[in-house]
Amino acid sequence: MKLRILVTGKNRKIATDLCEHLESDRGYLTVKCQPNKNALFDVILAELPSVIIICLGDETMDTIKSYDVLSDASRRGNCTTIVVANEEDEKFFKKHSELSKVYFLSRPVPLLSLYEMLIKIEEELENEKEESLSLFREYENENGEMGFKRKHILVVDDDTEQLVNIKEQLKEFYDVTPVKSGEAAFKFLFKNIPDLILLDYLMPEQDGPEVLRKMQTIKEYAEIPVIFLTGVTEKSAVLQTLTELRPQGYIVKPAKKSELVAKIIEAIEPEA
Repeated sequence: MKLRILVTGKNRKIATDLCEHLESDRGYLTVKCQPNKNALFDVILAELPSVIIICLGDETMDTIKSYDVLSDASRRGNCTTIVVANEEDEKFFKKHSELSKVYFLSRPVPLLSLYEMLIKIEEELENEKEESLSLFREYENENGEMGFKRKHILVVDDDTEQLVNIKEQLKEFYDVTPVKSGEAAFKFLFKNIPDLILLDYLMPEQDGPEVLRKMQTIKEYAEIPVIFLTGVTEKSAVLQTLTELRPQGYIVKPAKKSELVAKIIEAIEPEA
């Protein structure tokens, strides 16, 4: 299985050289990305890389913080983050980054060591792929003490900045999955049922009402609470849609954190 590798960072020369070596020496699929939060967020959603390589350069506290958007990919356990840095950059990164687990690699990059690491990652992913999930039978005892379980929110919006902001606002209280289209939402729903969906009212291809209508025709999705995300100019159209489709309400963007959380609690925790 050939790895898909995301290469980013302010040291563009090293990033470019690494991409060339990874492609020509090993045939890996590489994707270069600008080191800013929105661009990284988009690429992570679109490419689902197995490895992220950050080539540190002339960093500031703000640029280091922009890499924190990669934390979800790292926490899932199926993505390895490698940081290429000198001693000074490494100390600065450790001081300001919130990434929980990374591997540091010194400059100049020892390619053989890097390739050994990537081969090991390939083998681990291949072994995981070959394991049959049918060997396991999941059981949840509804009467058992399950402990606290965080609610899961699916956020559907074609605006990257909105997705980033909402995820930041809700991550303290909920598990949040962001997607950028109705099509991506249904791909997620095929495997997962969230506790609530925040659904952008206006989107290209499938807009919010169209997505909700389709959900309501599918038994497994029909009871999922939905709150529309809308701009001020769409308010009258949304009110009409509320009467027709009966979602759990709407929120005018950009919403304050307290307003957003209160609306979600009202929809999925009415007795709280």
